[in-house]
Amino acid sequence: MHLHFLGICGTFMGSLAILAKELGYRVSGSDQNVYPPMSTQLETLGIEIIQGYDPTQLDSNPDLVIVGNAMSRGNPCVEAVLERGIHHTSGPQWLHDHLLKDRWVLAVSGTHGKTTTATMLAWILEYAGLKPGFVIGGVPLDFDCSARLGETDFFVIEADEYDTAFFDKRSKFVHYNPRTLVINNLEFDHADIFDDLAAIQRQFHHLMRLVPATGRVIYPSDIPAVEQVIEQGCWSELESTSMNPGHSGAAIGEQESGGQRFQICVKETAPVWVDWELTGEHNQRNALHALLAARHVGITPEVSAEALSQFKSVKRRMELLGQFSGVSLYDDFAHHPTAIATTLQGMRAKVHDEKLIAIIEPRSNTMKQGVFKSQLAESAAQADTVFWYQPDSQGWSLENQIAGFDGQAVFNSIDLLLESLESELQHNSHIVVMSNGGFEGIHERIKQLLISTTH
Repeated sequence: MHLHFLGICGTFMGSLAILAKELGYRVSGSDQNVYPPMSTQLETLGIEIIQGYDPTQLDSNPDLVIVGNAMSRGNPCVEAVLERGIHHTSGPQWLHDHLLKDRWVLAVSGTHGKTTTATMLAWILEYAGLKPGFVIGGVPLDFDCSARLGETDFFVIEADEYDTAFFDKRSKFVHYNPRTLVINNLEFDHADIFDDLAAIQRQFHHLMRLVPATGRVIYPSDIPAVEQVIEQGCWSELESTSMNPGHSGAAIGEQESGGQRFQICVKETAPVWVDWELTGEHNQRNALHALLAARHVGITPEVSAEALSQFKSVKRRMELLGQFSGVSLYDDFAHHPTAIATTLQGMRAKVHDEKLIAIIEPRSNTMKQGVFKSQLAESAAQADTVFWYQPDSQGWSLENQIAGFDGQAVFNSIDLLLESLESELQHNSHIVVMSNGGFEGIHERIKQLLISTTH
């Protein structure tokens, strides 16, 4: 059977193509932008990738076309699929029908931390010998791929609230039917498809309706937006969490070493310690939720803590790109004010009074619309110096938003930004680059700048 993927180089669609290949299908696909690492990963597996959306790629008469959610009416291939009556479906629907319906699905949802928490959970299951399948929306450093079938009934998936396809505007995650559901947090995001927070909460409640009575929902009790979803109705087991050690459910306890060594307290069990390289309270909460989800399938907190202490994380999640004569360079995916703030707070706790420089590109669809513009300057307050990059093409001014915040500046040119960065460098500096895109290759250019100025 021949499957053809439209939008194959996206993290989610590329991962599905990998799974389809593992299942024995003939797989091909196309994308407007074919680039590593996904294109390399797919080509290594013998998956044919076509640049662009010329309808002639469908002349091979695939048995089924999997349509990515980036595809829309007017796309030449989409129009050809409809005109020719080619059998088609969405990625999430295909995943449910051909893989998830017979598995114990552990889904990780929420506005922030999905990729990291899903990777933690998959790693804990792997460490415990359960050999799970998974689909992760990033490149996990603890595995050699972003997706695999696995060897047991357990399947970990990053459950995204973004819409499914141009013909199915429900959130992707309603197709996954989880038995174990983690809700990390919940804020307004994706302003391109949701009108307000209530619209997102409605989708999360639809997801909760799919969890069986013997399933479990793990959620933070100290986030009102999540509590409001729970209050709409839950028919499954509930397990609440908190960052407050006095919480009656599961919580983070004592901390040492700036939070990089911390205690997880689960009722009716002895506290366990996690000692790792990750920073920030947000990652502590991610760890707490991953441990509880693993506990639902029978893994003890002690084993989970051992696994978490060896966790390597995910590429582009505070990934250390290199150290150059006392200057450390990090890459992070943060692109929402809350994510920016928590990431920089974690780094500040780690580096103490050493110089912290943030270079940020507000690039997501929501950011481009200026939805969170009034929160951006404050979100980066933990950094000593903040360089914002905003091309002239955006319809609002970040310059107006940072007025009154010392140490923050806006640039519409990467060249000018790098010139200013050079004057800020000093021994024991830490540079954190934040963007959910390629940032016009700035990471490599900063590396070259650091090599030339520190040698």
